[in-house]
Amino acid sequence: MTKPPSTRQPKGGRWPNVLSWLSVLALLAAVLLMGGAGPAYRGELIALGDAFSLLRYGAYLAASAALLGVLVLVLSVFTRRPGAGVVAITVFVGTVALLYMPWQQWQRAQQAPVIHDITTDTQNPPTFDALRDAREAAPNGVDYPGEETARQQQDAYPEVQPLVVAAPLSRVLSAAQSEVESAGWQIAAISDRTIEATAETRWFGFKDDVVIRLSEQEDGVKVDMRSASRLGASDVGTNAQRIESFLGGLEERLE
Repeated sequence: MTKPPSTRQPKGGRWPNVLSWLSVLALLAAVLLMGGAGPAYRGELIALGDAFSLLRYGAYLAASAALLGVLVLVLSVFTRRPGAGVVAITVFVGTVALLYMPWQQWQRAQQAPVIHDITTDTQNPPTFDALRDAREAAPNGVDYPGEETARQQQDAYPEVQPLVVAAPLSRVLSAAQSEVESAGWQIAAISDRTIEATAETRWFGFKDDVVIRLSEQEDGVKVDMRSASRLGASDVGTNAQRIESFLGGLEERLE
């Protein structure tokens, strides 16, 4: 008489598979929370504080997914369950990828000064005229903050300097307008020497206002720029980066 086939469960029972699925679900939930926080705020579905809470809860879930992934990986080694090990590694890599950008942003926030109004001319900053009403309605003011902001900017972003180009004023203005349009900023006003525009961040839709001022000099045209956030005490270096990128692109256009 033949013996019936063995129905013995593999080592570890169902736990490696159960924990694998839990880690996958935790990671998917983290992706939904963290990925949806910005669009939800941008679409005015939730307040900013709630959006940041979603980011925080998403980060907690992602960390939990990573810990579960490590646990599953250890179990897969002892129970010889290679399938569970592959899932664990995939979840861990996915978690690292998901948390990389927030971690990078956090690192920048630790290094950046708590300022949100950056300009190439701290002694006589370009002024907002067409955008005055919009800025007065926002939490951050329309006027340049003053000497303390200028000092912190100089310490943190000494490379933020005016651009001087040997080209006619009209050509510089045209190139500056093209660069603004290429950046996707919304132009509020253009005169013969200034451009005012609004830049909007992709994820949360934060609005930063920009003014570009042209001044004729003996050696060419001096381009000054100011970029100021409407919301938030610290811009985490965004405005300085925007100015450097814009002036670099403008210089290339005029070569």
